[in-house]
Amino acid sequence: MKISIGADHAGFEYKKLLIEWLKTQEHQILDFGAFSTDSVDYPDYAYPTAEAVAAGIADYGIVICGTGIGVSITANKVAGVRAAVCCNAELAKFAREHNNANVLALGARFIDFELAKSIVKTFIESEFQGGRHMIRIEKIHNLTGI
Repeated sequence: MKISIGADHAGFEYKKLLIEWLKTQEHQILDFGAFSTDSVDYPDYAYPTAEAVAAGIADYGIVICGTGIGVSITANKVAGVRAAVCCNAELAKFAREHNNANVLALGARFIDFELAKSIVKTFIESEFQGGRHMIRIEKIHNLTGI
């Protein structure tokens, strides 16, 4: 599976550790930065990470900042992306099964790394259920906004 990943300075350490772990699981990783803990602006990394998913270059995306909120808002600006902030594995499961989320947002300041791994594992292993949920996804995609 190809996974795009991007983080700001607050998420850099988790990004680095997740990349190492995901590679041991035989996943291909597209790393969109950041590449240090120097202060940066999260949209510069979350947006291209999400664009890779929307373009079909990556199967899923992972975006990480201090809270997960800023990167999720940014990722959701990309047409075709459904980013979900998840702070536990159950939310990750429902984000995939019910919302067909394709980008996972994590808040590095609010979860420990072992939990982050569990959330990522659940997210990429869960499958969209379709059915009544597909109707809702289609409605979301037909919305226009500012």
